[in-house]
Amino acid sequence: MTRPLLCLLAIALFLSACVPIKPWVKPYQRNKLADPIMSFDHAPISSAYMHHVYQAREGARGAEGGSGGGCGCN
Repeated sequence: MTRPLLCLLAIALFLSACVPIKPWVKPYQRNKLADPIMSFDHAPISSAYMHHVYQAREGARGAEGGSGGGCGCN
């Protein structure tokens, strides 16, 4: 008797995970989350340039997840 009940409970639990959830953050609230203090780097433009220089010097263009292509379209 308990095995069918456990199976029914497990199925109900798995199906409840498929329910779409509305986003908790509204689009007009997202600007507060994009605070500069939350960034990983204090100077992102400078570090992106240094990363580009490193890739060009090492000949490892794109090996570390850098963006950009040869045609100039990012």
